[in-house]
Amino acid sequence: MESVDLAAPSACLCFNLRKAARAATRALDAALKPVGLTATQFSALAVLRAMDEASVSRLAEAMGADRTTLTRNLAVMERDGLIAYRPSRDRRERRVALTARGRRAHERSLPLWAAFQARAVGRLGEKEAARLLAVLGAVG
Repeated sequence: MESVDLAAPSACLCFNLRKAARAATRALDAALKPVGLTATQFSALAVLRAMDEASVSRLAEAMGADRTTLTRNLAVMERDGLIAYRPSRDRRERRVALTARGRRAHERSLPLWAAFQARAVGRLGEKEAARLLAVLGAVG
């Protein structure tokens, strides 16, 4: 393994994580294009599918996203009929859930995501992909 000067600006962990994340996002966006979803929308649909419904704050927390940015993304998803807001006992809270159209979009996207995932794991190797997930879990 080659030596890296971790004190050098080029070794900035934040910069390199963000650069890798942008590359992965572009690749997943391209993979999901046939179903008209972005990587961010796919992730939101997947998390909502697992949660059934959630407050915007809880969804943002589960996704590791900024609430304001997520709210903007959800507005597009609502416009496209993928999600809907539900009433809550707490009037200050907005709850969001998948619509039938959102569930169908998520189901149609799964094979495209699986192919993307298989390509990414194939490039890294299973052991390195699992190690990367563990490292990313430790970071965030």
